[in-house]
Amino acid sequence: MILKKHKCDLKSCSLCLSCSKEWLPAIDANRKVFHVKKGELLFKEGDEVKGMFFIHSGLVKVHKRWDEEKEMILRFANKGAIVGHRGLGSDTIYPVSGTALASTEVCFVDMDFFTATLKVNPDYMYELLMFFAAELKESEKRMRNLAHMSTKGRIAYALASLHERFGTDADGYLNIVLSRQDLASYTGTTYETLFKMMNEFSAEDILQFAEKKIKVLNLKKLVLVYEDQQ
Repeated sequence: MILKKHKCDLKSCSLCLSCSKEWLPAIDANRKVFHVKKGELLFKEGDEVKGMFFIHSGLVKVHKRWDEEKEMILRFANKGAIVGHRGLGSDTIYPVSGTALASTEVCFVDMDFFTATLKVNPDYMYELLMFFAAELKESEKRMRNLAHMSTKGRIAYALASLHERFGTDADGYLNIVLSRQDLASYTGTTYETLFKMMNEFSAEDILQFAEKKIKVLNLKKLVLVYEDQQ
């Protein structure tokens, strides 16, 4: 990671938006801005927690080792989101890793300052609590999907969720560009199985592809693939 001289506008991330205006100068004085290259780690599973990261631009995957050769992607985080929060608590070790999927800029605050921020900003603490609750619900959904959904259903659910969260560009393609391997890791399947299922979606006129970009041609049909499996 490269330390940058310029800083963000104090208006973009969840920390700045939810803290009191009186606390913004303290954030400004205690933050560092880093440029992270595509493929570079922000933090690594098993490392000591140093602080929290807030994404100013770019895209980060949060992932965990599945075994020696595989990983499970837990979530994708883009502008405004916090990453590193899974390291909060008495066990000060990151249980997951965070890797940039594109050229990314992040604000970093160390743990002492982040803890102080929580103590004097009840609105932000509440927002963080709601975020944890939503993330827990989504994690429970994904565990249920792994147990009860077919592979095709899991892929359809993941694509519909990405469509809802990230939206589409001017040409109708998802506003998130993922490698097929990352999409396979996110849906709990293999690259080969994902490739086969994506071709089936294309043949059924549900999806369209342009290299790594994905367009949902028929969201209703995509939802029907997994709806009766929930």
